Amino acid sequence: MEELRELKGRLEGERPAEWDALPDIGLYMDQLISYMPRQLIHYGEGESLTSAMVNNYIKDGALPRAEGKRYSRTHLAYLTALCALKQVLSVKDAARLLSSAAEGREPEALYDMFQQELDRALDVTAGCLDGSAGAEELPRLALSLALRSYADQLACQRVLDIMARRPPLAGQAEKLKRKNERETAKD
Repeated sequence: MEELRELKGRLEGERPAEWDALPDIGLYMDQLISYMPRQLIHYGEGESLTSAMVNNYIKDGALPRAEGKRYSRTHLAYLTALCALKQVLSVKDAARLLSSAAEGREPEALYDMFQQELDRALDVTAGCLDGSAGAEELPRLALSLALRSYADQLACQRVLDIMARRPPLAGQAEKLKRKNERETAKD
């Protein structure tokens, strides 16, 4: 089936830009919004990234603040990861996951780790697709993919719960302390 071959080809070949290929100049919000759709595979219209979403991610601590009114490679990397992860996690959980993964890593190393895991996941899913499958096999294929998503989501949620119960690392504890101080100062 041609549509499955096309999907498999996209899963095997389309990847977010490497760190060094991300724009090395600061982008304004409208440039950031227009750049992001090329970072992940999309079908149909779906939910597009908006400036309000970016501002909410910053407000919630999921994304670093802009440098002036410009967004750097670090912002593009975090937004790429957030846009992928929010398909299966809440933004709060995605932010918590990225924050834990970022501990002790430079943004470039975190983005490289994200890309490696995304590559692995896309390759595994592409490997499940048989371009010669007929229409009668599509329900089984969709069921298999859905149940794998369920199992992965279940395991991911449990790992996030385990992470939440662990004491924060030194850097996370300091961030949490500063956040609590800011919130207390507001009251």
